[in-house]
Amino acid sequence: MKRINVLDINTSNKIAAGEVVERPFSVVKELVENSLDAQAKNITIEIVEGGQKSIKITDDGDGIHPEDIEKAFLPHATSKIQYIDDIYKVNTFGFRGEALASIAAVSEVNIKSRTAEFDYGKELTISGGKVNYIKDVGINIGTCIEVKDLFFNVPARLKFLKSPQRETALINDIVERLALINPSVSFKLFNNNNKVLSTFASSNLTDTIRTIYGKNIQENIMYFENHSDMASVYGYIGNAEISKGSRNNQSIYVNKRYIKNKLITTAVENAFKSFLTINRFPFFILFLDIFPEFIDVNVHPTKSEIKFKDDRFIFKLVFDAVHEAIRRNLRNSFDIPSEDIFEMKPTEEFDSKTLVQIPLDLKENYVFNNKLFKDNNSLQDVAYTKIENNNYLKESSADFLVENSIIQTEMNNSTKINLEYKEAKFPELNVIGQFNATYILAQYGEELYILDQHAAHEKILFEKYIEEVKNGQVIAQVLAAPEVIELSTENFIVYSENIEIFKTTGFNIEIFGKNTISIREVPIILGEISIRSLFLDIIDNIKIMGTGEATEVKYDKIAKLACKSAVKANDKLSILEMKSLVNKLRFINNPFTCPHGRPTIIKITLNEIEKRFKRI
Repeated sequence: MKRINVLDINTSNKIAAGEVVERPFSVVKELVENSLDAQAKNITIEIVEGGQKSIKITDDGDGIHPEDIEKAFLPHATSKIQYIDDIYKVNTFGFRGEALASIAAVSEVNIKSRTAEFDYGKELTISGGKVNYIKDVGINIGTCIEVKDLFFNVPARLKFLKSPQRETALINDIVERLALINPSVSFKLFNNNNKVLSTFASSNLTDTIRTIYGKNIQENIMYFENHSDMASVYGYIGNAEISKGSRNNQSIYVNKRYIKNKLITTAVENAFKSFLTINRFPFFILFLDIFPEFIDVNVHPTKSEIKFKDDRFIFKLVFDAVHEAIRRNLRNSFDIPSEDIFEMKPTEEFDSKTLVQIPLDLKENYVFNNKLFKDNNSLQDVAYTKIENNNYLKESSADFLVENSIIQTEMNNSTKINLEYKEAKFPELNVIGQFNATYILAQYGEELYILDQHAAHEKILFEKYIEEVKNGQVIAQVLAAPEVIELSTENFIVYSENIEIFKTTGFNIEIFGKNTISIREVPIILGEISIRSLFLDIIDNIKIMGTGEATEVKYDKIAKLACKSAVKANDKLSILEMKSLVNKLRFINNPFTCPHGRPTIIKITLNEIEKRFKRI
């Protein structure tokens, strides 16, 4: 039987170093964060051969007290906290007291530091965790630390390092991300004596963004913010033009600490995809300021992960901030005059009358017996109207005119019809006609508007289903043959805890044995779908976003299904049908782009047209 051994301090430090010091960029991150904690305003990083041979960090911060310089390299020695309760209100980058001890255990370290109250500093060298010497030295206020021959005594770890070029790229990445959260600090990075990065202290974050990412990125970002009593979120998100095929250009900071968090990433991407459902990832820089007691930063030795006390609250805070910023930007870019936007009027009360809706086919023209609701001579949206026997006539995915197609019939004497107030996102247009059976031409004042009929109808259907999900009013269709799905234990538990979410999104599901379900009804608006795929997508989304009263199904799934159901290019429409489509588009939440990011409507001014005809 093997006996239990107590590891010596040298061995335990090397093991701990494996968690904190993964590669050269880990060393740079820990040391630069120490400089920032020391209130440095100028930080210079010099690396040789990707940091494996040498890493040197010089700063003008507070420095280390002469009596503490040797103590700083002891395990669990830190100036950031004193008691366990301090962990839950820490506002510094470091606090565990492991970084310097771990770095010194697997490299050769030379450190020089001086504080303002002394005319001289101290110099200390450590090799493999053992102190070689400590002496007085002349140095400017601040700290200079050099790490050489990283992992010289841990050959197994050395073999896993990438090429010097790859390690340099990782170091450059982490320095850029630290520069973004500290725009008032000047950073300089040198690789093999060549300047790689140089930022200048600025009070404007966009200056630092331009320095790091370039002019094109800086000109294609929009600011967002949202506040609550518990937390505030703010930052910048890019438009579709600078979206990427990877998440490399996404940065999240919580209380100025760079972290990776799937919850926040999903919230931003879902807000982005609610406008632009494309297979690309948005550029964003997000800052979350939250009271320290509502997070736990002591999750991982690298401090790159944190836990929130209330995931659902954080998700909504971030989603709402980004969603509103993109919506506002799209509307502003369309240059809508504010005086031309109005709200729908509520309907009047009618005695002895009610309405029955008659569906119209897209290919036919119809004459109305009367126009019940008039506002600038156009019909307005009418909600589903109840008939005497309590039945409703349903709107098919193609018949978007059904809500405007009405006749009066004699009914009882107490009918009242109410319309919700809805804000028009652009003024009422005068429809001129159809071009190439694909584009609707319309006029407003001295401006020509061109609408893509497929993209416009696709966005109308997309938002309709999202709204139905939100309000729990999804109409379901019965399957000819139920879809039986055997789930993993984890997925079955997720489903069991969130049955109401599936009811809200239009599913009728029954338990069909151990970890097995039978899906009997699905949302009617989705048409032909892969039921298994959509169900599992919703399960995955719940895992990411956490449980709650409701959740969004995958935006890209809805967008693809709405695309299949929408009016197609080359479908000839009557003037009445075109007017109805344009009017419906005016009152949805985000009418200017389809779910895939393409524009639904473009504007050409008279000035632009006259330039083309050489009139001006």
